[in-house]
Amino acid sequence: MKLIVEKNYENISRTAANIIADKVLAKPGIVLGLATGSTPIGTYKELIKMYKEGILDFSEVRSFNLDEYVGLDENNPYSYRYFMNENLFDHINIKKENIHVPDGKAENMDEYCKDYDRLIEKAGGIDVQILGIGENGHIAFIEPDTSLPIGTSVVELTEDTIVVNSRFFNSVDEVPRTAVSMGIGSILKAKSILLLANGRRKADAINSILECERISTEIPASFLLLHPDVTIIVDEEAYSKSK
Repeated sequence: MKLIVEKNYENISRTAANIIADKVLAKPGIVLGLATGSTPIGTYKELIKMYKEGILDFSEVRSFNLDEYVGLDENNPYSYRYFMNENLFDHINIKKENIHVPDGKAENMDEYCKDYDRLIEKAGGIDVQILGIGENGHIAFIEPDTSLPIGTSVVELTEDTIVVNSRFFNSVDEVPRTAVSMGIGSILKAKSILLLANGRRKADAINSILECERISTEIPASFLLLHPDVTIIVDEEAYSKSK
């Protein structure tokens, strides 16, 4: 596991984008695993800037997103597909057919989740997976529990996550209670992983990984310690309890 401590969020975003850009330049048909939430927005802005400057070409890139709220379609402004369109896809030359975001309105959700994992495998697997981390140590929508899903599946969100995510909605009551999420096994199959975190609110979660001596389903992010190629990029505030 590699740790990079940057001064602030802007530096995190720039460093992460540079790592991703190097991988895209080395492999134009790269498969990217993408995340939503406030943390990767700066990274996406940097990648958009590189595209507009002619540094990057996304025409052969394929992408798979970690998760989506159950019940929301791509036209819903609170959906993660809408988020990705607004913050990345609509600003680069990635082909629509190469974009994959879980379908929150799939009719047969169990079968759909299996198909999503099969689609990733058919693409050759994810080359680099971008992750954020929740205050409770969750990654994607894999919440602390007595057991964790291996593959993509429908998961229930904890009240803590619902409250935290309510900042993106008009009220906490509008936040869906379930989501489609890649599982721990799906994430760990990625060839490399970038975990981004900023702000003092993430300090406990980051510290729980860096000081971890045993993996635990109560800290889903601790399973990243089993992966051979993980880079954690944090700012000084997120690292403040790990010094």
